[in-house]
Amino acid sequence: MVTRLFVVAAIAEAGSWLGLLIGMAVKYGPPGNELGVQIFGPIHGALFVAYGIMVLAVARLHRWSLVATGVALVCAVPPFATIVFERWAARRGMLDASAADARDRAPAPVG
Repeated sequence: MVTRLFVVAAIAEAGSWLGLLIGMAVKYGPPGNELGVQIFGPIHGALFVAYGIMVLAVARLHRWSLVATGVALVCAVPPFATIVFERWAARRGMLDASAADARDRAPAPVG
């Protein structure tokens, strides 16, 4: 469940970047309308924080290295990098739920 929320947060954070970039283009472009930034600014801020929290939760669950966790956190800054990181992590098996579940289940003593 936590891993799935991480994936959703990564995609949502990237989508909010798109909305914010469009809002900034409209704000500083010929129309000069700030509505897009006023709407997507707080949305992006909340999703930025949510992504950071989910990175920390998934990193702990899947026992990521400090470097991988740091890279995941830094990927929230450039636009759309959260999707790139999520896809990279999935290809490397860093988001494999069954591996995390197996590590959490200790063998039961017999006898």
